[in-house]
Amino acid sequence: MLSTETVAEPPETAGVLPAAVANILVIEDEDLIRETVVLALQEEGYHTLVASDGYEALNLIHTYLLRETSPEQGEVCLIILDVMLPGINGLDLCRLIRRQGCTVPILMISAKGSEIDRVVGLEIGADDYLAKPFGMREMLARCRALLRRTRIQQATLPPVLRFRDLCLYPQECRATLRGEELNLSPKEYKLLELFMRHPRRVWPREQLLDQVWGPDFVGDSKTVDVHIRWLREKIETDPSHPQYILTVRGFGYRFG
Repeated sequence: MLSTETVAEPPETAGVLPAAVANILVIEDEDLIRETVVLALQEEGYHTLVASDGYEALNLIHTYLLRETSPEQGEVCLIILDVMLPGINGLDLCRLIRRQGCTVPILMISAKGSEIDRVVGLEIGADDYLAKPFGMREMLARCRALLRRTRIQQATLPPVLRFRDLCLYPQECRATLRGEELNLSPKEYKLLELFMRHPRRVWPREQLLDQVWGPDFVGDSKTVDVHIRWLREKIETDPSHPQYILTVRGFGYRFG
């Protein structure tokens, strides 16, 4: 099973967000794991919400994430999500969260630690994947990294990114083309946002994998080509002759 080690990190690295607003939703059906994770988070100063099955988790997700205003207790800033849950599994919950345009970071945990399991989890919208058994210090470090990354992104994102007929709204995680809403998957949105934040920059496939899929992604670089093709089909008038996302032969892709 998992390690119950809960040694606290030095004060300067513990608790990226103030505890009063740092609600972390822990969705785990195994009592020992859930209680150990919650204890470790609370010792770091975080507030926690817990769910032990998919339906209970869904109610909390609707209350804290998929409504216009957050409860007085504060918003959820991170989800620790087990894959194998009774009722509704973690993969379906992750898909639901992302389809609603919610970008709260998700740390997926699972006893399934194969390459394909990690790839599936990351592809459907998880930000990180941790295989069981795991130590508490590693779990806490990954939580801090996700929270820190979110804080930095929120501080640097402009309200609107525009390029020709394309508009992207980072704080709302949506994009429009000629005023019409685009139906983008999480990875397509992240690709488009990266391109629009760095117009005319040439991106090798390996860099796109690192920026969008994360440094722990273990899949093939052809994944980039597939998602670029899907994105072109949604934003290009003629995907065979793109005007937005251009192929730079021998190097990668550039936007504009």
